[in-house]
Amino acid sequence: MLGAFRYLHPVNGNECSVVIGGDYITTESGTGLVHTAPGHGQEDYLTGLKYGLPIVSPVDDEGNFTAEAGQFSGLSVLGAGNAAVVKYLDEHVSLILEEPYKHKYPYDWRSKEPTIFRATEQWFASVDGFRDAALDAIKRVTWVPSQGENRIVNMISGRSDWCISRQRTWGVPIPVFYHVDTQEPLITEKTIEHIKGIVSEKGSDAWWYMPTEELLPEKYRDKASEYRKGTDTMDVWFDSGSSWAAVSAKRDGLNFPADVYLEGSDQHRGWFQSSLLTSIATTGKAPYSSVITHGFVLDEEGFKMSKSVGNVVDPEKVIVGGKNSKEEPPYGADVLRLWVSSVDYTGDVLIGSQILRQMSDMYRKLRGTMRFLLANLHDWKPENSVPYSDLPKIDQYALFQLENVVASMKDGYDNYQFYKIYQITCVAQLLYYVMPYA
Repeated sequence: MLGAFRYLHPVNGNECSVVIGGDYITTESGTGLVHTAPGHGQEDYLTGLKYGLPIVSPVDDEGNFTAEAGQFSGLSVLGAGNAAVVKYLDEHVSLILEEPYKHKYPYDWRSKEPTIFRATEQWFASVDGFRDAALDAIKRVTWVPSQGENRIVNMISGRSDWCISRQRTWGVPIPVFYHVDTQEPLITEKTIEHIKGIVSEKGSDAWWYMPTEELLPEKYRDKASEYRKGTDTMDVWFDSGSSWAAVSAKRDGLNFPADVYLEGSDQHRGWFQSSLLTSIATTGKAPYSSVITHGFVLDEEGFKMSKSVGNVVDPEKVIVGGKNSKEEPPYGADVLRLWVSSVDYTGDVLIGSQILRQMSDMYRKLRGTMRFLLANLHDWKPENSVPYSDLPKIDQYALFQLENVVASMKDGYDNYQFYKIYQITCVAQLLYYVMPYA
């Protein structure tokens, strides 16, 4: 029923329609009626596109109302502007009730101040033209662990256009000029090539300090006064995602595609994906042959390490010890290396004092066994080898097991499963077999 109603905007008198729908609207929270501002929120924006609502965003970069807001122009949206709007509604008999109401609202994590969402013009890179090629390339990449493939496939399959512009005071500039009067962008193959030559010689900062007439190719020099330089910068993921072009594809002695990309599991959404998209779009192939993702190092209880909590394990203290040698004994670098090689890095791994003590004990056992084996081989010479058929059964069995160990180790190295090498050589095969006969 509500869909047939229309209402008048209480300030400008514009006639507005009521729209029905939106997964974010529920009767469990609030009244089930939600104010929709397509210019100030992603969900509202999508609803506006669906129903053809105007995308109005009368807020400037400083968080003040623009001239589009009429008499409220120049006032702070979250300050004097808010108070002025409430006063206006009250004076024009459009305010039924005013009272404090506690509700959820987004805050900036850095400044701890409330945020204002705005719909602004940005630069986008469409992935539709090469999405299928990217999905096909993913199949030819080795993913460790294997579930990484499903993860990035789902992300590429469902991703929207890539917003590559940012409004920051640092970063790689987007080389676009804008007409002073019409704001029409100027970006052509010739302008890009000209700027590329300048950047190759002087670096990307040249965009900021060189005058517009020098940044424009000769064809546009006489019209330089009609254009201004853009101030948008590239998304940092576009920067890092293009690293293959500046490193592995250009430097002597490096391979393209790279043999391995290695990062944390959160990079399927970040570096792995941005590198794949930029490479597929420009070369038609993935920038890597294998992708390895690792988990994160947590404390012994499985909690994230934090200086404020005091549960951070300092690698230097593990090696050389802390001020209290009883609580933080020096284990040496080999014990730390042994711990690294013993854990399954494809998931989160734990480390702490108890785990390090256990690893130190294992290190001593391993070292003792190796010393025992070397001591028994000190006078052995290859020319004195006994033919396999003449060896006692126990020695034949030992050599048979050795071949199995070598094959398993090679498989572990080939598949980046280093923890299995540790388990096979140090635990299962070596210590528990050799030591009983020592």
